Amino acid sequence: MDSCALDRSKEEMTEVRAHTTLSDLLVDRFSKNELKLLPKGWQILGDIITLSISPSLETRKCEIGEALLKFYPRCKTVLRMGRISGPYREPDVEIIAGDDTETIHKENGCRFKLDATKIMFSPGNLDERKRMSMLDKDETIVDMFAGIGYFSIPMAVHSRPKKIVAIEINPLAYHYLCENVRLNKVADIIQPVHGDCATKTPVGIADRVIMGSFEAFHYLIQGINALKPNGILHYHETTPEKLVFDRPIKRVEDAANELDRVIKIQKCRKVKKYSPGVWHVVVDAQVF
Repeated sequence: MDSCALDRSKEEMTEVRAHTTLSDLLVDRFSKNELKLLPKGWQILGDIITLSISPSLETRKCEIGEALLKFYPRCKTVLRMGRISGPYREPDVEIIAGDDTETIHKENGCRFKLDATKIMFSPGNLDERKRMSMLDKDETIVDMFAGIGYFSIPMAVHSRPKKIVAIEINPLAYHYLCENVRLNKVADIIQPVHGDCATKTPVGIADRVIMGSFEAFHYLIQGINALKPNGILHYHETTPEKLVFDRPIKRVEDAANELDRVIKIQKCRKVKKYSPGVWHVVVDAQVF
């Protein structure tokens, strides 16, 4: 059977068994070569399916989209995904079936409302989001580059710390961040802040700082400056294989030195493969 999206529910599994495979739905219309080129996997965000399609199937993309909606009767729209780019990390998306692109995605006991044509959501970061949801209740946290609440919402729902300052510059992502604070009933914990982390990051208040952007190295001074003595920094970076973990550690050390502060590396981990020869990594550092 074709492999399916992560976090497939029992309902979705039943739908797959009812239709057997995507190929079965298209076998009467597609050639043998076209059937071989069909996508073997896809992602389900709420009731929206996202996938990549071979350029060789460009003229058949809408048929594939409609077949997937039969494959998953509870879903309403299928999106063909391209590259993610730009300062707001927006996906290049094409609707190939359906038309409604706003959804509520459920993950790890949390709800995330988003427009899947305008907001990135990576299933490959699930383990890291879960890891960040198991923190100390007495902490004050600054979540730089908060997006729609990828880290802030799980932290608030599961750890219920004293306070999370969640900073986001993208107006649309900030809108959904506020919506998700409301949906998950954590307004007493999360303080959404709209603006640039360069100017909006508070100083000296945080027990923990999350820097979950691939542009975070430009803001390490602000991130470290937000920490109290003995605070913890979680710094994310995309790093070439040959520089894992040397480059991110050096960047954190250099920024700390500029502020006359000292770091102790607690943990380094690979989150996922970002592209050929490049890893998404996170460095946990205690800052004195």
